[in-house]
Amino acid sequence: MNATDGQTAQTGRCLCGKVKFTITEVVDEVGACHCDMCRRWSGGPFLVVDCGKAIEFEGEEHIVRYKSSDWGERGFCGACGSNLFYFLHSANQHFVSAGALDDQSNFKFTTEVFIEEKPAYYDFANETKTMTGEELFALLAPPDEGGT
Repeated sequence: MNATDGQTAQTGRCLCGKVKFTITEVVDEVGACHCDMCRRWSGGPFLVVDCGKAIEFEGEEHIVRYKSSDWGERGFCGACGSNLFYFLHSANQHFVSAGALDDQSNFKFTTEVFIEEKPAYYDFANETKTMTGEELFALLAPPDEGGT
């Protein structure tokens, strides 16, 4: 997470405004997930900011959570259907839809994950760090409690 312009928080919301959120540590890096589930869910690559645990929700009663795998769930507004976040259970980590944030002016597109699942019909012009799904899971895996 990178702070920008002395900001201490960022805000966002769903389309109808029933769900609002505050990211308490400013982030400016956007990533794209090309996995089949994200593309099916969002209609294209899912563009996100990684806000980790630094998020507070207002209107949480309107958030519908869908367990899409053993390791994560997807959250959306039950009133308007806006995709809000992907939540990774093992790290208690939120990846919030970049388009749901109110101020996107300082964003930098930096990372693409599940690059091996990206279909051939689109490419981004930006130079980004790319990772396969396997590389991503290795990075996000909880530390080995075996003592090494």
